[in-house]
Amino acid sequence: MINKVLREKIMEAFSSVLPITAIVIVISVVLVPMPTGTFMLFLGGAALLIIGMGFFTLGVDMAMIPMGEGIGVQLTKSSKLVLIIFVSFAMGVVITVAEPSLMVFAQQVTAIPYWYIIFTVAAGMGFYLALAVLRTLFKIRFSTLLILSYLACFILAYFNPSAFVAIGFEAGSVVTGPIAVPFVLAIGLGLVSVRSDKGSVEDSFGLVALILVGPAVAMLLLGIFFEPVDMEMGLMHIQAVDTSRDVAGAFGAVIPQQIIEVSTAMGSILACFLVLQIVSRRYSKHQLGRIIIGFFYTLVGLVFFLTGVNVGFIPVGQLLGSELAASPFSWTLIPIGGVIGYFIVAAEPAVHVLNKQVEEVSGGAITQKMMYRGLAIGMGMAVALTMARILFGIQLLWIIVPGYTLALLLSFFVPRIFTAIAFDSGAVCTGPMSATFLLPIAMGVADGSGRSLMIYAVGIVTIVAMTPPIIIQIMGLMHQMKLKKADAAAGLAETVEVAGYSDITILEERR
Repeated sequence: MINKVLREKIMEAFSSVLPITAIVIVISVVLVPMPTGTFMLFLGGAALLIIGMGFFTLGVDMAMIPMGEGIGVQLTKSSKLVLIIFVSFAMGVVITVAEPSLMVFAQQVTAIPYWYIIFTVAAGMGFYLALAVLRTLFKIRFSTLLILSYLACFILAYFNPSAFVAIGFEAGSVVTGPIAVPFVLAIGLGLVSVRSDKGSVEDSFGLVALILVGPAVAMLLLGIFFEPVDMEMGLMHIQAVDTSRDVAGAFGAVIPQQIIEVSTAMGSILACFLVLQIVSRRYSKHQLGRIIIGFFYTLVGLVFFLTGVNVGFIPVGQLLGSELAASPFSWTLIPIGGVIGYFIVAAEPAVHVLNKQVEEVSGGAITQKMMYRGLAIGMGMAVALTMARILFGIQLLWIIVPGYTLALLLSFFVPRIFTAIAFDSGAVCTGPMSATFLLPIAMGVADGSGRSLMIYAVGIVTIVAMTPPIIIQIMGLMHQMKLKKADAAAGLAETVEVAGYSDITILEERR
């Protein structure tokens, strides 16, 4: 049974990765001729991406979601507020410190000591996860916390060096990766599973959106106190490969390191889960066995996925960006970026998890197809906007301040569930594909255009997190208008029935 499901998951992953692979191949043939070795690395990376996504999505269904829901349910059963806050904060810190992408992020920001960044981001994540849990338990309006949080970010950004602003906002994206997102989404479902009130569905979402803004607030505070200087970064090294053996060696050299990083991340979550099981005895032996198997699938999937992205996609993204930016066809980066963004969203592992949960929780009112379309449009707009920002030298705040202002204003006019889902969707789009494929493209474009990599390339993930909330809330507004129209039509039909007239009679009288 599991083998059949795994095959289905891999085929779904194949259909998700195929469009972006085809786009890169077409660009390499028509616009940017690619060295054979680099092209082979890309194809190998795509293959690992497909296998990794298949294992990962199956593992999430079997392990990560039940584990997160269990923790959420246990938190609701506790009457001790201090214990709830402590456990939520500790879970946020553990998940963040173990996130592999955070380690890479901290190594790139050389102006601040490595461990200062790690613990600052972890503290911001832990604080906001505790705040998000309290919001759900005490039924605090999601948009209120979100508006206050982003207002704090913009005020803090004013007092930060311009080169550090993008780093500050980007900090949130590195913790909303493939490990944290499914786990936190499941915690939200667990928190409201024992509630039956009207707002329980809306309150099951929003946790991921809040944990994205927490590290940004913390990092911008750190930037004020440290006054960082020397905020520059260099291009990533593109490994030269000539033969198929070199290609295999390039992947083989990275896999052991990925196993260590992913095992560390997953191990910390497993340890927390075992403590929960010892205390609560929540799961039976059969359930525990299934969770352990799913945990293994998740680990294998992440190792393959991250290896494929880091080895196969980073050099290609950087090469495409730099070559196109330096060519007479640099303007094509804007439409090409839009197309890449539109299709790359399907390759983000956490997107599949969110879309499935949205369809289940909404009872099919918000389908996976609707979500994919909205996220794809948002991602396409984000990448196209980023390419224009780099080519024309537009400051990040000039984009995100009006963008987030619009997104927050829309929250007053759409159903609450759409607001929470919309901002969660922005967070899940900032996964490993954005960080390790879109960011290298932006770095290449900045280098080819003669722009500062730190000021103009960094910030693409922040814009990616901004546009889906706007698109999804506009979808919510349209959905609301459609429902009102349907209600109005139903009301007219009821009036006609009460009056004893048929539709034809009414029409004839109007004539």
